[in-house]
Amino acid sequence: MDSLLPTRLRPMVTADLEQVLGWRNHPEIRRYMYTQHPISLEEHSRWFEKKSADPDYHLLVFEVDATPLGFINIHKIAPGGIADWGFYAAPDAPKGTGRQLGQAALHYAFVTCGLHKLCGQALAFNASSIKFHRNLGFTQEGILRQQHFDGQHYHDVLCFGLLASEWPSNS
Repeated sequence: MDSLLPTRLRPMVTADLEQVLGWRNHPEIRRYMYTQHPISLEEHSRWFEKKSADPDYHLLVFEVDATPLGFINIHKIAPGGIADWGFYAAPDAPKGTGRQLGQAALHYAFVTCGLHKLCGQALAFNASSIKFHRNLGFTQEGILRQQHFDGQHYHDVLCFGLLASEWPSNS
């Protein structure tokens, strides 16, 4: 992916619903989510209306050269600037999109939102997400043993954290 192309994060809007839902329901993304069933447009719309009305949620679309290529959700969960995040790149996004998405998200979290800490989780079998968090400078802070049941099996969940004071050295 050409790193010279302009990138930006923008708020998700209603017009993005079908595209983001298509990414979210793609089998290679859905398999790593806590919610495994294909999500309907109605369910997705209800989620969007509820979360976009809550000031503690930041629903963002990542663009490269004005083309939407990913989704980021930052949710403030505690006083003092502590937030969780979730993300995915479009299934057909060019190689390198994830890295750019991650860097843009961290800049947004720590500079725009002024967060103190960003937390993430990954299912233990999601090697790509685990590597992604580590490459962005996150520290693994724990394992929630057999925390997620997918309807057939229990899975461990790995917990990650990145402090604002650790971030500039990774940008």
